[in-house]
Amino acid sequence: MAYEVFADYYDRLTGNVEYESRAKYILELLKKHSHQAGLTLDLACGTGSLTLELKKLGVDIYGIDGSADMLSVALQKAADRGEQILYLCQKMQSIDLYGTIDTCLCTLDSINHLTDKKLVQKTFNRVSLFMNPGGLFVFDVNSVYKHRNVLSDNVFVFDTEEVYCVWQNTPLEDDAVEISLDFFIPEGESYCRMTETFCEKAYTVEDLTQMLSEAGFELEGIYGDMTLDAPKEDEQRLIFVARKICL
Repeated sequence: MAYEVFADYYDRLTGNVEYESRAKYILELLKKHSHQAGLTLDLACGTGSLTLELKKLGVDIYGIDGSADMLSVALQKAADRGEQILYLCQKMQSIDLYGTIDTCLCTLDSINHLTDKKLVQKTFNRVSLFMNPGGLFVFDVNSVYKHRNVLSDNVFVFDTEEVYCVWQNTPLEDDAVEISLDFFIPEGESYCRMTETFCEKAYTVEDLTQMLSEAGFELEGIYGDMTLDAPKEDEQRLIFVARKICL
């Protein structure tokens, strides 16, 4: 999935993410776990909004994403703000870094885009391979609750001056959902319609904990979104913090 059209409108459709606040929250989370960010990888960085905010806060960070279209937006955004950030086009499950890292971040349900458990395990394994002992892996996932009760078979509409987007969900087996995005782009007095479709899958806490363990991580905490508290029963996004075991 290249997200060709989605890349053009991603930032406009995710204005509620509050990247500046999320960047500060991540640093607060690292502090809670007595961890200095060090060299940090923003895995599945998308258009680089969070990468930029963390860079502004002094984090030594670079980004990886599997979509060249997303990275094209990220590079232009960094250039517009006078920042030099390294971006690499690689799939999560097969990252190949030039050296080791101290911290890895993977946010905004990127792990859910891996709909095969084997690919999640490969991703965890690759992050572990390049992480220094004692390093932290911080990632979030859409919860099983969200897939079953919020996404489900619902339809969402986003109406902006630049684009009209209809988001349609189709539930699949094993807490997966097919997401179809129809973009209606103004062209004079008419609209051009473009469609992108992808799937996301929710994983249980038990499955993710087991996969982290197999990759050489020890789970240190699970939090509700943007909090330092344990997740609620109806939590839609879970934040995982895992440390690379020192062998």
